[in-house]
This record gives sequence, C-alpha cells and structure tokens, in this order.
Amino acid sequence: MREAVRQLWHDMRSQKLRTSLTLFGIVWGTTAVSLLLAFGVGLKHQQIRRVKGLGDRIVIAWPGLTSIPFNGLGKGRKIRLDEEDVDNVRAQASQITGISTEYRKEMKVRRGARTFNVGVSGVNPFFGRVRNLIAAEGGRFLDPLDLGGNRRVAFVGDKLARDVFGKENPVGQTLFIQDAPFLVIGVQRPKIQNSSYGGRDSNKIYVPSSAMRVLTGQKYCDNIIFQPRPGTPSKEVIAEVRGILARRQQFDPKDEEAFSTWDTTEQFHFFDVFFLAFNLFLGILGVLTLVVGGIGVSNIMNVIVDERTREIGIKMALGARERFILRQLLVETLALTGIGGGVGLLLSLGICAAVPAKGLGETIGRPEFSLAIALLTAAILGGIGFVAGYFPAREASRLDPVIAMKL
Repeated sequence: MREAVRQLWHDMRSQKLRTSLTLFGIVWGTTAVSLLLAFGVGLKHQQIRRVKGLGDRIVIAWPGLTSIPFNGLGKGRKIRLDEEDVDNVRAQASQITGISTEYRKEMKVRRGARTFNVGVSGVNPFFGRVRNLIAAEGGRFLDPLDLGGNRRVAFVGDKLARDVFGKENPVGQTLFIQDAPFLVIGVQRPKIQNSSYGGRDSNKIYVPSSAMRVLTGQKYCDNIIFQPRPGTPSKEVIAEVRGILARRQQFDPKDEEAFSTWDTTEQFHFFDVFFLAFNLFLGILGVLTLVVGGIGVSNIMNVIVDERTREIGIKMALGARERFILRQLLVETLALTGIGGGVGLLLSLGICAAVPAKGLGETIGRPEFSLAIALLTAAILGGIGFVAGYFPAREASRLDPVIAMKL
C-alpha cells in the first residue's frame, strides 16, 4: 500500500495538468450529484411544507344544490348541514381521524378606536390540529372546555395580531367581535401557506363554533373538514362520508354537487410522484456528469500504463503476479477518485450550509445533505472509479514481461 501511494504521488506530479483536469472532473461530478439530490430533497420538503400550510392531508367539504333527482325529490334542492349531521358522521364514519364544522363570516373587529373587517371562523379543537394552526409561545389554540362552555375566546392570525395590537403581546388582551368581547388566548405561529380558501390564516380569527353560533345565530355550517386515516384511500373516505350525509339529507350518494369536496391529499400524492421523477432526473444528470470525470480517470490510467510498461515488465520478470499489478493500479485509481470525491463532498456540504445562512432557504428550499445521499454518491463514485481503472489495470497485468521490457 505504501508503494502504491508513493507511485501515485509520483504519477500525479509527472502528469500535473492531466491529473488536475481529471480531479476537477471528479470534484465537479461529485458536487453535481450530491447537490442535485440534496436540493431535490430540500425542494420537495419545502413544497410539502407549503401545502401543509392549508392542512395535513385533509378534505374540505361544503354542501350545495342537488343535481340528481332522488326518491321523488327534484334537483336544485339546497342541502344544509348542522352539528347533528356532523355528529352522525363522527359516530358512523370508520375511516376518518376526526371531523370539524366551520362557520365563516366577515365581521367587524374592534380594539380601541381601530376597526377591522376580518374573516372569523367558528371551529372545534380538531380543526386547529389538522389545519396546522400552531400557537406561538405563550398561547394556545381552542380546547374542548372552550367549545363546551361557549367561551368567548379567540385565536388570532399572526399578521392580524400585528395589525391590531402592534408590538404589544396580544395574549390575555380583549378585542371586540361585533361588539362582543373576546379574550385572545393565542397567536398563530408564522407558517408558509401557498393555498387557502377565504383568505390566508394569518389574517383570520378562530373562535369556538359554539360561541360563533350564539354570536351570529347561524345554525348551518359553511364547511366540514375531516382527515382520512393514514393509508386509507381518500376517495373511499369521501364516498363513506357522502353516503352517511346522503341518508340523512335524502340526496343521491353519487351527487357530487350536493356535497362538494376539495381533496388536498391529491396534492401530496402528486408531489410524491413528481419529486420521485424529478430527483431521478437530477440523479441521472449528476451521474452523467460524474461519468465524464470517470472517463478522465480512465484516460490518465491508460497514460500511466503506457509510461510504466517497462517498469511493469521488470516487476513481472522478477516474480510479480498479475493480481499484484492489477491491485496496485486499482489502488491508484480508487485513491485518485477518492481524493476528488472527498473534495466534492466537502464542497457540497459547504454549499448546503451556506444556502440557509444567506436566507435562500425560504425560496428554493433548504438542501438536505443526508447520510443516504453521501452513501449513494460514494457508491456511484466508487463504481465509476473501479470501472475506469479496472480495464487499463487488467491490460497492464496481462502484458508479456519480455515484450514489455523492450518497449
């Protein structure tokens, strides 16, 4: 091994330009493979975080008008859903983790002399969990006691909290919704949200649905939010919920106009498939770039074999066997590849660390350089290095000593 390292150093010094270009190709290829994969994973997680800003694999549903006649009832009939309907779904549906009604209305919100027109939603505690409405430090979301006691408490979006309270801490303070006092119990932790309905969560107020009904006199809900159990096809869950409501409200279970849905789980399925193909594409590009560096390694090893033909012939004449010559040249190849690969991986780590530090993570995603990516890159690099060095080494190990010493 010591002899192989000494010989490698000698060969690199004698072929400085060729070695430098080869190392550059390996470094560039390694950096390309690892960075493309790291940015691909980071971009996927960033997009999923944006999608989860609306909710964690939830279904948003709302009643509408019947479009199919059913049991002698004509189409165009308005469907209205109340808490009893939702309680019925909660009791009978076996494929959901939970369900919440949502009562929505634009209301006047006042604090002091300042008045705002704000979207207010009456919901239950399950709503906050699946809609990723996480309270900032020092606050909380609605709980079952708030719901059962018709408490006038409010959870405020972070942007609205800044507009209403400025630099003051909103938690524990009172604001007036339609001239009714509500105690602020929490402020939303800032989150990324790329889709919404009725406006961004950061500009809304959430109160217990029971208090909302008392305040507005509203009996029928605007939306229903439920979450399919993990691993359960969302279409089956939607069909089950629609069937339960269809039996109570007397409409055709196949009538999608009577009970419309927005299945956000489809976005997660899309991202899973899209980014699998995307990362595969990026990986192929990186491997092809790395292959170019492997070709450079193969070329320099061919030159080394040509220059050391007489040396190899002498070694073989003195008793060196084929496997010794083969092993020595392969060690040199893998060492050259390993040096370039190590530099490339270190460079990739530096770039991955610099992206969040420069504040670019929110736009392009935080590149995630994991152990799996490092092992995959090392495996590809080792395979290319082995193939690049094996054939020149095999040719050298099969030289005729007599002929080789004359060259």
